[in-house]
Amino acid sequence: MSGVGIDLPFLWAVIILFAVMMYVIMDGFDLGIGLLFPFVADAHDRDVMMNTVAPVWDGNETWLVLGGAGLMAAFPLAYSVVLSALYLPIVVMLLGLIFRGVAFEFRFKAPPAARHWWDRAFIGGSLAATLAQGAILGAYINGLPLERRQYAGAPFDWLTPFSIFTAFGLSTAYALLGAAWLILKTDGELQRRIIALARPLAWLLLAVIVAVSVWTPLTHPAIAARWFTPPGALWFAPVPMLVVIAFWRLMRSLQGAPHAAPFVLTLGLVFLGYTGFGISLWPNVVPPGLSIREAAGPPQSLGFALVGALLVIPMIVGYTAWGYYVFRGKVDASHGYH
Repeated sequence: MSGVGIDLPFLWAVIILFAVMMYVIMDGFDLGIGLLFPFVADAHDRDVMMNTVAPVWDGNETWLVLGGAGLMAAFPLAYSVVLSALYLPIVVMLLGLIFRGVAFEFRFKAPPAARHWWDRAFIGGSLAATLAQGAILGAYINGLPLERRQYAGAPFDWLTPFSIFTAFGLSTAYALLGAAWLILKTDGELQRRIIALARPLAWLLLAVIVAVSVWTPLTHPAIAARWFTPPGALWFAPVPMLVVIAFWRLMRSLQGAPHAAPFVLTLGLVFLGYTGFGISLWPNVVPPGLSIREAAGPPQSLGFALVGALLVIPMIVGYTAWGYYVFRGKVDASHGYH
């Protein structure tokens, strides 16, 4: 299914994978800040934490919209199956994101006596969105049963021990991303406190990676075959070694006076996990058996939507990069960015 010599389903799969990866990286650290809020009680420190992401948090969620819209435009069958199977955790995720967004806007306007309510909304929304995303990830890896090209499971089939564990695992990854972002954007006592939180979070994330790496092939023979037989084994072989190297460098970077290195290395760990996820499921858009070519829309629709995507994506990348450039530097409670 291609047009003018272009493999449109493949190209759209790459676009959607890129959008989802950008969302996980960029919204991951500001969700992580919400997860870290309960460990920081001081009101001024919480102000600083929120100020580090206040200029960029809503732009980060653009990538979620792009990934969902791209799935609907390019792979409508997959879109219908995923929403039918996972509508409950998707609704929980959206409600969590709404609560977070409202908390962002109202927390700074609320009187000090009422601000704790918005802190709780921020924490609860971040936790709900993260747990829902982790459960969606676990259910997706487990596979969605199909019958006559429609979802054939029950409303709560997504809730399994594995999806509960991936929800916990994604929460750990987001919390570490948030901690690494705060190390980059803050200084003084708050930064030292976050460094102390980052060390156990890094060990916990490594344990999660090891557990998922053992659990997944043991319960999914198709993924085990992909990991340990050519050609998939050739792509997957470097991943464990790179994870060990990135973790070792991360722990070293948390010593002394770290700045950008913990954030970059945590991004590397998340990217490696995402790479392993892609290698495990490719070329299925709905595991275990619906491929990108089977789920793709008509070539005319794919080509038409691609024109819009090629116009929109550079614009999103451009204004995102400009926003981060403008709001670069450290943040404090009294002066904001400096």
